[in-house]
Parts: sequence; structure tokens; C-alpha cells
Amino acid sequence: MTMRAAITTLQAMRRALPGLGASYGPRLSNAAASTALLFMAAIGAVSASHDRAYAQAQTGLEQIVKAPDIKSSEPMLLQADELIYENGNSRVTAKGNVEVYYGDYTLLAERIVYNRSTNTLAAEGNVRMKDPDGAVITADQLTLTDDFRDGFVDALKLVTKDDTRIVAQSASREAGNVTVFEKGMFTPCKVCKENPDKPPTWRIRAGKITHKRDQAKLTFNDAAFDFFGVPVLWLPYFQTADPTVKRKSGFLIPSYSHSNELGNTVQVPYYFALSDTYDFTFAPMWTENAGTLLLGDWRQRTANGGYNLELAGVFDNVNDLTSPAFGDDFRGSIKTKGRFALDPFYSWGWDVLLETDETFRRYYNLDSRLRTDRVSQIYLEGLRGRNYFSTRFYNTQSLLFTDEEFSEAVVYPIIDYDYIVDTPVVGGELSFNSNTMVFSSADGTDSNRFIVEANWRRQLTDGIGQVFTPFGRLRGDVYSLDNPGVLELGGTEDISNAELNSSLASNRDNGTIWRGNAVAGLEYRYPFVTTTGQITHTIEPIGQIIARPDAIGDQQEIPNEDALSLVFDDTILFDIDKFSGYDRIETGTRANVGFGYTAQLMNGTYARAVVGQSYQIAGDNEFDNTFYQSSGLATSNSDYVTGVYIQAVQGFSFTGQARFDQQTFDMVRTDLGSTLNYGPVQARVNYAKVPGTVEPSDITPNLTNVVNADESEEILFAGALAITNEWWLLGNLRYDIAGDQTITDGLGLRYQDDCFKIDVTYQRSFIRDQDIEPDERFLFKFALKYLGEYEASTSGLGLLGNGDESAFAND
Repeated sequence: MTMRAAITTLQAMRRALPGLGASYGPRLSNAAASTALLFMAAIGAVSASHDRAYAQAQTGLEQIVKAPDIKSSEPMLLQADELIYENGNSRVTAKGNVEVYYGDYTLLAERIVYNRSTNTLAAEGNVRMKDPDGAVITADQLTLTDDFRDGFVDALKLVTKDDTRIVAQSASREAGNVTVFEKGMFTPCKVCKENPDKPPTWRIRAGKITHKRDQAKLTFNDAAFDFFGVPVLWLPYFQTADPTVKRKSGFLIPSYSHSNELGNTVQVPYYFALSDTYDFTFAPMWTENAGTLLLGDWRQRTANGGYNLELAGVFDNVNDLTSPAFGDDFRGSIKTKGRFALDPFYSWGWDVLLETDETFRRYYNLDSRLRTDRVSQIYLEGLRGRNYFSTRFYNTQSLLFTDEEFSEAVVYPIIDYDYIVDTPVVGGELSFNSNTMVFSSADGTDSNRFIVEANWRRQLTDGIGQVFTPFGRLRGDVYSLDNPGVLELGGTEDISNAELNSSLASNRDNGTIWRGNAVAGLEYRYPFVTTTGQITHTIEPIGQIIARPDAIGDQQEIPNEDALSLVFDDTILFDIDKFSGYDRIETGTRANVGFGYTAQLMNGTYARAVVGQSYQIAGDNEFDNTFYQSSGLATSNSDYVTGVYIQAVQGFSFTGQARFDQQTFDMVRTDLGSTLNYGPVQARVNYAKVPGTVEPSDITPNLTNVVNADESEEILFAGALAITNEWWLLGNLRYDIAGDQTITDGLGLRYQDDCFKIDVTYQRSFIRDQDIEPDERFLFKFALKYLGEYEASTSGLGLLGNGDESAFAND
């Protein structure tokens, strides 16, 4: 219902009331008006001019010119202390606490005047308009023409639902989609509750702010940027997309850096918003010493998925003898990732990275310099009911100069299929697993395998709470080998040792190898539960006996591609087979025993401790060979393994795992991890001590670059301390204790509030590999809400450009 329609209704009411003359403006008492003028009137149609009337009641910058979407059948409610109808002047005035409710819109004012001769509607005195999204417009005066398309707002203040504010001396709307704010101020920062008059963190003051709704642009003329109330930058002209725009073509914030390797670097990205479903970012990076790097990132969404394609390349003659690209004129990479759904259960995708040499992306700081390998894959997988299916094609590539050829391999493909029978079999759960792999290593070792496995288990609980779990397994393997070469060496857990593979050749015949195994076992648990005060205690002894054939032949005939990364700890103590992959399986009879304790508090905090040991009772111990000598399982009685886990609802967690020598009780391996998020402190600490491997001289003197005989010990720290609600002190450290050297470290300071963030950090890296040299950098980075980010880094000693080594908490 338009205001004119409402006034027409009021005129009809006036004629119906006795004693009201027409020669002067009729006047009702406050009491009578409060009673008689609270009414609801509905009309069957509303003109298009009405839709435009509420253009200034919308949320945000675009909503000050957008018409409200209200059904024509919506009623209007009007209430005022006094109503004056001036027939001679063709004017109707509502005065005193005027309230208008229309749909989900509310208009409040001290006075509303409708002039029929000029076709204008004016609200005066403490005007407030609220829209359905919660945006509030306040003004001293609001004037609209009769068709409600164009209007004028005097002393405007607009606050959107997300607290974006525009304050202007005056504002006008032109051509239906352009709003001009005279002597205005724009800021997305919230008002300080303690001191509302305090300047916002940042704002833009301008002689004129123009908002073009159809182009979603904000233009500032004679603009000044204020930070904490202090002018820091003046621009005669400045243009940006309005806050409602998520995607719009244009230049992005540039970045600057400096390093010894690249020299001065400037990057200016340009974003192409090509459609609602795909876009492209072109971000050339000019470097002083290493050419101009061309970067492009294509992203696309489809009805059933999406993908991105990142291209990088530089034409520069590499003269560094340490670089793997020495003498080449071009270096580049292709990085792409995608995933698409075939149906609600199955999907396929890829994650592929190809580059001309091992250090290109690290040298230009496109990737972290801590990266040591590349793993690309194409996959198809699905989970439906009790069925799981996965097919994956892998390509692995080492990035380190010291790695051997066997570190690079192709898996085409590896197929896993798992199925759980949906009905009990002999009262227990029956499942089937299968694995197929076709593998080729760069050193010429090829192997194909097919494995099928059936597992059965049933859990039984007696009347006093004892839990018996009998289980069984049947497995059959077939391997097809071409130039198999395996000599298993000393090393167990480290990534570097996991790379050790079939390039260490022995003279074995090509052919087919069959292997099978049968397992029968029983697990016993007897949990005791008691409560003391607010703590529930659970004490649980655990025992397990596993029987298998004493021997299944010489497993060294089979290349070991996936069982190299064995870490014996409490998490695998009760595994039926403790090897990490399919290529090695346990034989003989083994017993695993342990003891667990859990304390659970009423508030959710819990602590759990586990201790146990494994025993080879009979048959061949497959861990008793050179490669697994330091695994803790090579002797009949294994090392002791322990685990402590603490989770506190206050934000503290701790995980501690340790392995102790079964004879001397010396601590052999330790892995500790903790996180803290309490009050002003956020921290993460990880510590690892890993035993050394068999000395290379015990095997062959030519393997010093492959087998690491030294014990490794390392600590990682990352933390943040809140100095105030906005200021944070940041720090990180990664330190090699055994080598007595720092790997990376850094210190930083951060300011962050609801609309502004700034980081000032100093970061050092001591990583060296081919043309990657130790470096340090000073990084200055800030972000403005709605205006993007700017980043600059510089150093007198040679910085990383835009690297990714930072490990600050909260990043």
C-alpha cells in the first residue's frame, strides 16, 4: 500500500467523522489519533512507483538504491500522535512518534509530510528506516519523489548488518541506480562501545562517493585514507568494487619482495571474472635477477564438481652450476587439481604437479622450501553401503639431490576393494579385502601383485564383563616380477629410509611368486570400571595370541615397496600384522600383551595411558633382518611401548609415545606433541627422537648418501601470545638437536581487529639443496576488509621472496 493510498484512506475516515470541517486542516487529539489512526489497509495492486519508494531501506551500499520486494497484498500499519489534512494545500501531515510498518520494513520519524501537488514524500526529524536484513538508515531528513525512484537524504548515516557504515553530509539518488554521497566517510569497522566518538581503525573520507549499483562500483573523489584517525594517504581518484561484490574483473593488490637470489620482485595480478562458473587470474612476477615469471590460474566449477589449472613459466638462461636447470632457457610447472561426482556414491579426480626441474617452484617461492617430494595422482573412488572401491594412479618424484633413482616411480594403478558381509557369519563379522598394484621404478624394477584377504572376528562378553574376541584371516598373494632387485638395509622409521628401495640390487630371476598365509587368534580384555568423586577410572588388561605358519619362504624375493615406514608404538601393538604395507607379512606365533588405564572427568577431560610388549613365541621373526634391526621387533621379546594421551576441555592436549629397550630400559624413541589454547596463550610443541640406523659400512661402503646412521632429534615450536585483544606476539622454531643447528625460526608481531590486520615478521631458513641456499626475510603484510591485501618483504641479507616457511600460530 502506498503512502498516497494510506492518506486516501485517512481522507475517507475524516469525512466519516462528525464535526470535522474542510476549510482548514482537521486536527485530532493525541488520544483520539492514537486510537483511531492505528489501522490496517490493504489494496489489490501496488504501482511500480511503490517498489521504488523503499529503495533507500535496503541493506548495504547496493540496497540504498534497490527496491524492496513486498507483495502487493501486504497491509500497511500507520500510527502517529497527530494527523493534519490540509485540503487547500493538497498536503497531509502525520506528526509525533510517527511509525510506519510495511511488510518487514519499519520507518520511524517525528514528522511525515505527503505533498500531492509536488508528488513528494518527506520524513523529518530523527528519521530511522530498518529493512528485513537489519540495515538501519538514519537521517535528519529523507525526501522522495512520487515515483520513489530518485531521492535525497540529508545528513545520512547508513549502517548495514555487518556494520559497514557510510556517513555523509547529504546524499542523492540519480537515474534510479546511482547514489552520490557528498562529503562522505566509508568504513567497515565497528563502533567502539566504550568510546563511540573514537575514530575507526581505518576509513576513507572523500569529497564525493559515487555508488553505481548496476556496475557494483564505488568511486571516491578527493579521497583520504585515515588509520586510527591519522591521514596517511591522499588520492584524487580511487575506485573499487562495492562490498557486495565477490567477483569482479580488475587489478588485485600488488606485492613486492627482495631476496639475494631474485633481487627486487614486483607482482601485479589481474583477475578476470569471466562468468559465474569460471575465472582466470594472470599474475606476472618481474624479478631483477631471474627473469619475468608468468603465472596463470584458471578455476572452473561445474554441476558435479570443479577443477583448477595453474601454469608457471620463465624464460631465463640459468647460469648457476648448482641448479638442476643449469644451461636451460625455460623453467616451468603445471599444477592442477579437480574432483567430479559420478553419482552420490562415486567420484573421480586428480592432483597432479609437473615441473621442469626439482627446485623451480621452491626457487621462485611458489612452494615451501621444506618440500622434499612430489606425489601426483589420478583416482576413482566410491563408498556405498558396505562396499569401498578405489583406483589410483601415482607418480612420485624426489626433489632432493641426494635421493636415488628408486625414489621416482609410477604406480599404474593400485586398486583396493573392501566389502563387509551384511549378515553375521558364525555370529561374527566377515569382510573381504583385495589389492592390485602395477609398479615401475625409475631404476628398472617392475613388480605386479594381486592380493585377496578374508577376515572374520566376533566379540563375546561374559557375565562378569570379560571380552573375548576370536578372529581369523586367510590371505593369498601372487607377484609378477621383472628385474627384481632388493637388498634390505638398516633404517626403519625416517622418511629418508623409507625411500630406500629396490635399487640396491641382487641377482634374482624374473618370474612369478605365490605366497599365502593363514591366521587364527584370540584377544582378551577385562575392563574394570570404578568411580571416585568426579572421576571414572577404567583399568583394562589386554592379551592377544596370534598363530600363523612358522615360515612362508624367503620374502626377500619380493620387492619391498610399501612396508618400509614401520614405526613400532602403542597404536600398532595389537595389530594382527604390524607391517605398514602388503609386501611383507608376519609369520610364526606372536603374543601381544598390554595394560590400559583411562580417567574420565565429568566435564569431558580425559587421560589415557597404555603400556605393552610383543613376543615372538615360535616360527620365523620377519623383523629379524638388516632393514628392521632397529625397529624394536627384531628380538624375541620386543621393546616396551608406551603411550599417554590427555585431552582437556580448557584447550590443552598432549600426546606422548615412547619406546624403551627391552633389556636396558633405555628410551629408544620418543614422540611428543602438545597444543595449548588458554587465555592469551596459543602454542604448539612437537618433539621427536628417532634411533639411528645400521652403519653403511656394515652393508657396503657406497651407500653413505642413502642410509643415515645418525640418531635424529628435533623440536618444533609455534606460538602466539595476546598482549591485548588486538596485539599478538608470534614466534616459531624448528631445531635439530642432534645436529645442534636451527632449521627455521622466526619472530613476529600482529595487530588484528574486525576490519584490519597487519603482520610484521622476521623469518630465517637454513635449508640448503642445490640452488636453494640459507636465507632470511623480513615480511610486512596487511589486509583491509573489502579492499584485499598488500604484501611486501625485504632484507639486507637475502630474503625468501613470498615463501611458505612460516609456522606462526593463528596463520
